[in-house]
This record gives sequence, C-alpha cells and structure tokens, in this order.
Amino acid sequence: MEVFPDKRKLIELAHYRMPFGKFKDRYLVDLPEAYLVWFKQKGFPEGKLGLLLKSTLEIKENGLESLIRKIQKEFPPLKL
Repeated sequence: MEVFPDKRKLIELAHYRMPFGKFKDRYLVDLPEAYLVWFKQKGFPEGKLGLLLKSTLEIKENGLESLIRKIQKEFPPLKL
C-alpha cells in the first residue's frame, strides 16, 4: 500500500502557529513535546487545530521535525 501525503496539508502544518496560550504565535513544530503530550492526555481541541496538534505530536515522536523545517524553508505559506 502506497501512502501519498497531501502536500497542501503539510505546508499548512509547517506554517501554522499556535493561536493561544503560553506558546501563542509559535510554529506548532516548535512546541515542546511535553505540551503536545499534555494535550493528548487532556484531549486535543476540536477541529483543524486539534488535528494539526495531533499530527505534530506524531511527527515529533517519530523524529521528523527536520522534514517540517525543510518545508518551512522551501515552500511559502499557502494563500487561503
């Protein structure tokens, strides 16, 4: 089975910033892993933010942050 990640979603995740709280305006990939684990334990927010936080945790747990940082450098944020 082949997996084809959605490029637009990866670009969006790479440029998405935390909209509230102690880490407001930080890129999700720059959030501490412990903060993401806390969200996992308490429950991720509903909607897009929750999905992006969950994805970011999986990326960090698998040591793939460098891929997201490469996307940040090579692809501009999407115009919505």
